Amino acid sequence: MRVLIVDDERLARQELKSLLSTYPGIEIAGECGDAVSAIDTIQQLKPDVVFLDIQMPGKNGFELLEEISFVPEVVFVTAHDEYAIRAFEVSALDYLLKPVQPARLSDTIRKLTTRLQELKSTPEKQNVLNETDQVFVKDGEKCWFVKLGDVRLFESEGNYVRIYFNNYKPLILRSLNYLDERLSTKVFFRASRKHIINLHWVEGIENWFNGGLLVKLKGGEQVEISRRQAVKLKEMMSL
Repeated sequence: MRVLIVDDERLARQELKSLLSTYPGIEIAGECGDAVSAIDTIQQLKPDVVFLDIQMPGKNGFELLEEISFVPEVVFVTAHDEYAIRAFEVSALDYLLKPVQPARLSDTIRKLTTRLQELKSTPEKQNVLNETDQVFVKDGEKCWFVKLGDVRLFESEGNYVRIYFNNYKPLILRSLNYLDERLSTKVFFRASRKHIINLHWVEGIENWFNGGLLVKLKGGEQVEISRRQAVKLKEMMSL
């Protein structure tokens, strides 16, 4: 498990490195003291996990996540508990309060191990799901057999993903990262940490704040795309 630590406090980085060093399966791939340098480091190192502070000079942790195209697992490490709900809204795997307690960190490592094993067990490219494939979806007592081409949007809600098709919006117990590994990139685009869109359902695109884009889907939903992902989308859809 390759880990990147992002925190503007050197002592906080040292303390977390010391705690993580007790786990033989963890490699500290690098550390950053600010979000701007972390954006490039994440793209270069492609770590499995980022332990991320929220309040930092310049860009905060949430703004960092809006700027990256490679999406690792994220564990927020912060002294402030008021960001917990928002952290899970952007699909963070866990949320640790400073000072980090060893027992609490152990729970996080177990979650990370399970998640990464799930991703590794995902079938390789020959089994990528395309728009013609059908999938079974179950939400409570309701079940559907859905053609993926009819799914216009996947939206992360904590440890669940909401699937938009026809007039239905069921929740499934999957991570957006897992679906990102399974779905064909020719049809499904990772718009943000919270959204995967079906490109065939795009009705319109507008320029948005800070060089981003606002995508309008035929179902009426609107999805904001960060500047970095907007560049990637333009490259994909240009002649």
